[in-house]
Amino acid sequence: MRHFHSVHVAAVVSNDSDLLAPIQIVREELDKRVGLLIPHKRPSRALLPHTDFHKRIRAGALSRAQFPDELTDRTGTISRPVSWQPDQGGWGR
Repeated sequence: MRHFHSVHVAAVVSNDSDLLAPIQIVREELDKRVGLLIPHKRPSRALLPHTDFHKRIRAGALSRAQFPDELTDRTGTISRPVSWQPDQGGWGR
């Protein structure tokens, strides 16, 4: 965990309460500040008490930051699942 000495603040872009344990480890064992950047309208009640700050990412900003639905390189094309596409309600809920 040597590389954490240069980190001042960690930002978690999620609302998934499964990340509670890693957030607690970073705050308690590594003594670092952790912020929660929330891509949903309602923040996780399980995570908020364990972060130093939080900010909601607006749906429009999140949508503009996404990769296209398809990406192609020299080895082929990959597609985002329909359920993950912004216009299908996958973000900002």
